[in-house]
Amino acid sequence: MIEANAAYGESNNNNLSHIGRVQARGVCRNLLEKALKLAPRNAVALGLLGRVELDSGRLERAQELFNSSLDVNAEQPQQYTNLGYWALKTERPSLAEQYFLQALELDRQSAAAFCGIAHAKRLQGQFDVAYLHYRKLLETGAEWDSVYSGMLTCAQHLKVNKADSALALDAIALLKRNGLPHQELGRFVGAIIHEQYDLGNPDAQILLEAACEDELLLLALQKTLMPSPAVEELVTLLRRAVLAEVAQTVELRDELQPLTLAIAQYADRTGYALSAADDEERLVATVNESVKAQFMMGEPQDALVGSLMISAMYGAQFHQDFAVHLGQWNLSDWPVALQPVMAASYYNRASEEGIKQSFDEKAQELCLEKADVPQAWPAWTQLAHRTESSLKHLMFSELKLSTDQLPDTLRIMVCGAQSGQRAMELARYLDDVEVIAVDESLSNIAKATRMASEMELDNIVFWPWSIAQRFVADGHQVHWIEIGRLPSPAMSELSLAALVSQASGAGAVVHMHTSVAEQTRGDRQVRRLISEHNLQPTHTAIRQLRRMVMTNQQDELWLDLIADENFYSLGGCADRWFRPQDIAQFQEVMGLLSNEVEWKLVKARDADGHSLGTALVQQQIQAEALGSEVQSLSGQGLSLYFTKRR
Repeated sequence: MIEANAAYGESNNNNLSHIGRVQARGVCRNLLEKALKLAPRNAVALGLLGRVELDSGRLERAQELFNSSLDVNAEQPQQYTNLGYWALKTERPSLAEQYFLQALELDRQSAAAFCGIAHAKRLQGQFDVAYLHYRKLLETGAEWDSVYSGMLTCAQHLKVNKADSALALDAIALLKRNGLPHQELGRFVGAIIHEQYDLGNPDAQILLEAACEDELLLLALQKTLMPSPAVEELVTLLRRAVLAEVAQTVELRDELQPLTLAIAQYADRTGYALSAADDEERLVATVNESVKAQFMMGEPQDALVGSLMISAMYGAQFHQDFAVHLGQWNLSDWPVALQPVMAASYYNRASEEGIKQSFDEKAQELCLEKADVPQAWPAWTQLAHRTESSLKHLMFSELKLSTDQLPDTLRIMVCGAQSGQRAMELARYLDDVEVIAVDESLSNIAKATRMASEMELDNIVFWPWSIAQRFVADGHQVHWIEIGRLPSPAMSELSLAALVSQASGAGAVVHMHTSVAEQTRGDRQVRRLISEHNLQPTHTAIRQLRRMVMTNQQDELWLDLIADENFYSLGGCADRWFRPQDIAQFQEVMGLLSNEVEWKLVKARDADGHSLGTALVQQQIQAEALGSEVQSLSGQGLSLYFTKRR
């Protein structure tokens, strides 16, 4: 039993590979089976074997073992906790909560049971209650990845109605925690900042000195994109105040530099969507000319730093006339505080430009101004936290599919991968896959390729549709297809349904979401204006369209559009207005998958992640495919998994 406990500890060691943890689990199982031959009614051994079976996806066997352990000794908080996690795995959070409460009755100090209640509350949609549970766990020292991850998920659903220092401290802790997808905190952090600065009050005083010392504001600017017109205006005002002081004093004092650098990072994340007054643009143009002159005169690097900080708040260094001179230094040659800005503003863009040269699609960008080249979107910084696993394990445990005939390495194709966060999570956390991520945007492909290289992921490639089509036409097939963002009408020669059909063999899985974003009234109105005036997707045109929306933000026509976080980036606006998703592609794919002779719906989840009865969903898919007047699946946000029968 001592050896089995040690082996089980190893099987949950995140520093081990998934294969290493599976092997440790196998060692633990063998030791427990030996122990149970010697003592068949050892309650602890039965319970631990149940944990092993639970981790292996054998849920029914796990439940039997936990109950057998309790039959021997009913006073075990650990077994009630185990049953709670079993209930979470079987998507019964309310039952799980009951088990966790029973565990706490026996052991008031059980952090695992208390954490289980937090998970159960979250899965029941009680995000405020779950959030407070996670906060309590952190206060008591349970700084587990699952606690931070759960707290972040809850934070995305909280409504912030007043300035609250405790919430601000929570947000700072989450933004400082490594390994969390900080980009998902934008709405939560933006709401806190909105209340702290009283942005709903037109007479509120915004003090530059206070902003310079605001840790939450600085972290938010460095790591998130806040989807709020009022916060965007705050950032714009602060940027203008910094520029005004520099214009007056001809100096960027030390106290202003952290805020200046944070605004520069934020502006880059928005694709430089922040509007600037004419006098600001004239001043920045003067700064850029000054930098150019300094290069011509051979001034040292440290003489350029202040001007480059100011310039980076308004435009990418890669787009400036002096950009060619920046390459004489490596990124590490710059002051440490400036390096994140220089990376985003120059070095990363230069690296991505080199990646683009490998693709024929680069020819379409050659006639564009540098600033008009589409920005990669979404702008993410961290992968979401996942437990390392294998695709075969997930197919067996989640979809109840047989994996006996599958090869050691499975091939996933992610269609519409955008800038690659989901695709890279699959490549990072599944140890038996190679991933082909396909996208329409060359900027997305270049950014994702660069980031995958930096993360040392060697089991993923990013391709444009043209290469993916050739790959499939050559007879290659994949075992799993994820459908993300749909191709735009510009991809008229592509049939996503035909590609899915051709790329999948018997037993292949297709995972798709039924919601099609970017269909608000405001989006349709903007696309009408683009068509009527024959507008092109230039940096200037997109900023003008955004400014029109922001100026009329109280008009009901624009409310849904302004609430969408993709609106707060030029890359997001370019996608939704000039490359919208083609609903016809969605309908064709659904028509293909509705053929029950060829495809079987094996799992369906609603927008909250709860499983649905597949029979009813299948009926709706059939009815919609036959033209019946039912509510369209595209409006329901379902997550569907199909497997190919033959």
